[in-house]
Amino acid sequence: MAHGAVGPRLMPTQGPPLIDIGPLMAHAAAADTPTDEAVLRVAADLDRACRDWGFVRLTGHGIEPELLARLDTSARRFFALSTEEKARVAMPNAGAAWRGWFPVGAELTAGRPDRKEGLYFGAELPPDHPHVLAGTPLFGANLYPERPDDLATLVPAYMHAATSVGHAVMRGLAMGLGIDANWFDAHLTANPTVLFRIFHYPPNPIEAEPTWGVSAHTDYGLLTLLAQDDRGGLQVHVGQRWVDVPAEPGVLVCNLGDMLEAMVGGRYRSTLHRVRNTSGQGRLSFPFFFDPAWDARIDPIPGLTAPPAAERSDRWDGANPLAWRGTYGEYLTTKVARVFPDLFGSIGPDHPEG
Repeated sequence: MAHGAVGPRLMPTQGPPLIDIGPLMAHAAAADTPTDEAVLRVAADLDRACRDWGFVRLTGHGIEPELLARLDTSARRFFALSTEEKARVAMPNAGAAWRGWFPVGAELTAGRPDRKEGLYFGAELPPDHPHVLAGTPLFGANLYPERPDDLATLVPAYMHAATSVGHAVMRGLAMGLGIDANWFDAHLTANPTVLFRIFHYPPNPIEAEPTWGVSAHTDYGLLTLLAQDDRGGLQVHVGQRWVDVPAEPGVLVCNLGDMLEAMVGGRYRSTLHRVRNTSGQGRLSFPFFFDPAWDARIDPIPGLTAPPAAERSDRWDGANPLAWRGTYGEYLTTKVARVFPDLFGSIGPDHPEG
């Protein structure tokens, strides 16, 4: 039985549940907990999906299809450029701000090079921002390529839209957990840590040994909101087996991170997932990470009535998120140091768990 769940996990069928969050988006700015029946139904559906899967597919999110289509087109143009031109916005040029392009194999998951290249973005911050002045990792300015020049407008527009979805989903989860709808905004996400990636997974050569675009892992924070093209390749581990997630442009795939699992005492699970591009073509994905404020302390949410979680023994990294006590910035920094060891080698060893 899943830790903290009130019943057995759903057996995998056609992928994670599909939920229309339109009613939740319509009430996203409500000052109190909505009583609208449609909103409460969405909250209950999200709660069930997060207990059974830790993954859910979202429609009704309000992100314009045209914005997604333009972002897809612009990203393909960038990744088709020469290595030399892409390297003009290489990540080392941004230092610890962790922005820009990295080539295939430069990012590690579970200690193994990923078969993907990517562009990293975050909240745009001026040089006089306190975190930038302090040299805090992950804070700074974005690196936008000269070509295509529309990425500099498309990326902020998409991040703004996705941030609204993140706030709305967290309100729904708060209702599902039986706490005030605004609890996460009040305690964690009034100023969320937001990070956005565009990943390109090149086709695996037929004659080569198959390699993982991303090895099995979990995410770090609260929510990941993933847009993807129609090529497929994402799998989640539920019910003791790997399940394919449908490739549906326009549908957001939402999964939970380690910090949310820790805060709810295991009632929800940060679910293992992986990617392998077997389409024979290049694959694009657009993960957006909606996470706690950098300085927010991660503690169990008071007042939850869910049963306590048993100790986990199946973690991909041998860690126990439920044991973490510290700020989100501390947790994320130590994880990032493992993903890009050359870039963050000076950060130091992992913060002790517990």
